[in-house]
Amino acid sequence: MSRPRVKPPQQRGSDPISASALAHQPETLRAFLKLYGTLWSHGVLDQATKELARIRNARTVNCAICKSIRFEGARKEGLSEALVDEIRDGYETSALSPRQKAVLRFTDTFLSAEPEVDEAQRRELLAHFTPAELVELTAGLALFMGFSKIAVALGGMPESLPVTVQPTPDWPSAGD
Repeated sequence: MSRPRVKPPQQRGSDPISASALAHQPETLRAFLKLYGTLWSHGVLDQATKELARIRNARTVNCAICKSIRFEGARKEGLSEALVDEIRDGYETSALSPRQKAVLRFTDTFLSAEPEVDEAQRRELLAHFTPAELVELTAGLALFMGFSKIAVALGGMPESLPVTVQPTPDWPSAGD
């Protein structure tokens, strides 16, 4: 386990996010949970696609908590552990669909030092996603990256955790 830089407060919630050091900033945590719940449960993009991007980000950022969580909605939409196992380096030659590979390529581009897509990637994305879906996917990636990096930077995470299926974040039930 990495040494925590900021310990969670004594009073904290039961889910991994509200049980974290973020609970020191209850208004920020509440705003995050509202945005996160809205993104996951009230968007136009399917949850399995968002989960692909979230898990690829978790593996890239190396957030043990994010790597271990699976959201129930994505599971119900068919995102099995066998598919999750394909979200690794070398996914280009995996059995994932062209749409799923496009999400992972976009995630890698987003997380890179050069996050602007080229013309070929732009065409690929528009072949698989509507503009509204791309906006939602990009907003999701920003949240996934930012908050997983917060968790890693604050420290105190174990090296690994068992995979756990959790309810899909929703608003107003998330932190309301």
